[in-house]
Amino acid sequence: MKRNPVVPFILVMVFGIALIFILSFKGVGDMKEMAKDKGEGKGAEKTEVAATNPEDIYKSTCIGCHGDQYQGGVGPALKGIGKKVSKDEIKDVIQHGKGNMPPGLVKPEQADAMADWISKLQ
Repeated sequence: MKRNPVVPFILVMVFGIALIFILSFKGVGDMKEMAKDKGEGKGAEKTEVAATNPEDIYKSTCIGCHGDQYQGGVGPALKGIGKKVSKDEIKDVIQHGKGNMPPGLVKPEQADAMADWISKLQ
């Protein structure tokens, strides 16, 4: 007597689908529990510290387009830009963006320090 070879595959498929549904419901319960914990302040201990040093700001927001050595890439090279463009123009680009650069990557209160730092890059 021969066994049907499709039966084991069907059993595995049914077991897999049941497992997906069970884990989905578990995830929904965990999500609600995490949201509840966050509301109570248990998850509030982890806070990000905003970068205040212009070089740290550069590393967190600008390095992807202007390169790790300020050599440019998607954005223009920043080395020696202070000789070509005034500090006020640099600040304007930082705050309002230009071309592919979006506005608001640097907080307004940090724009002066960032423009000063960029204008001095050699």
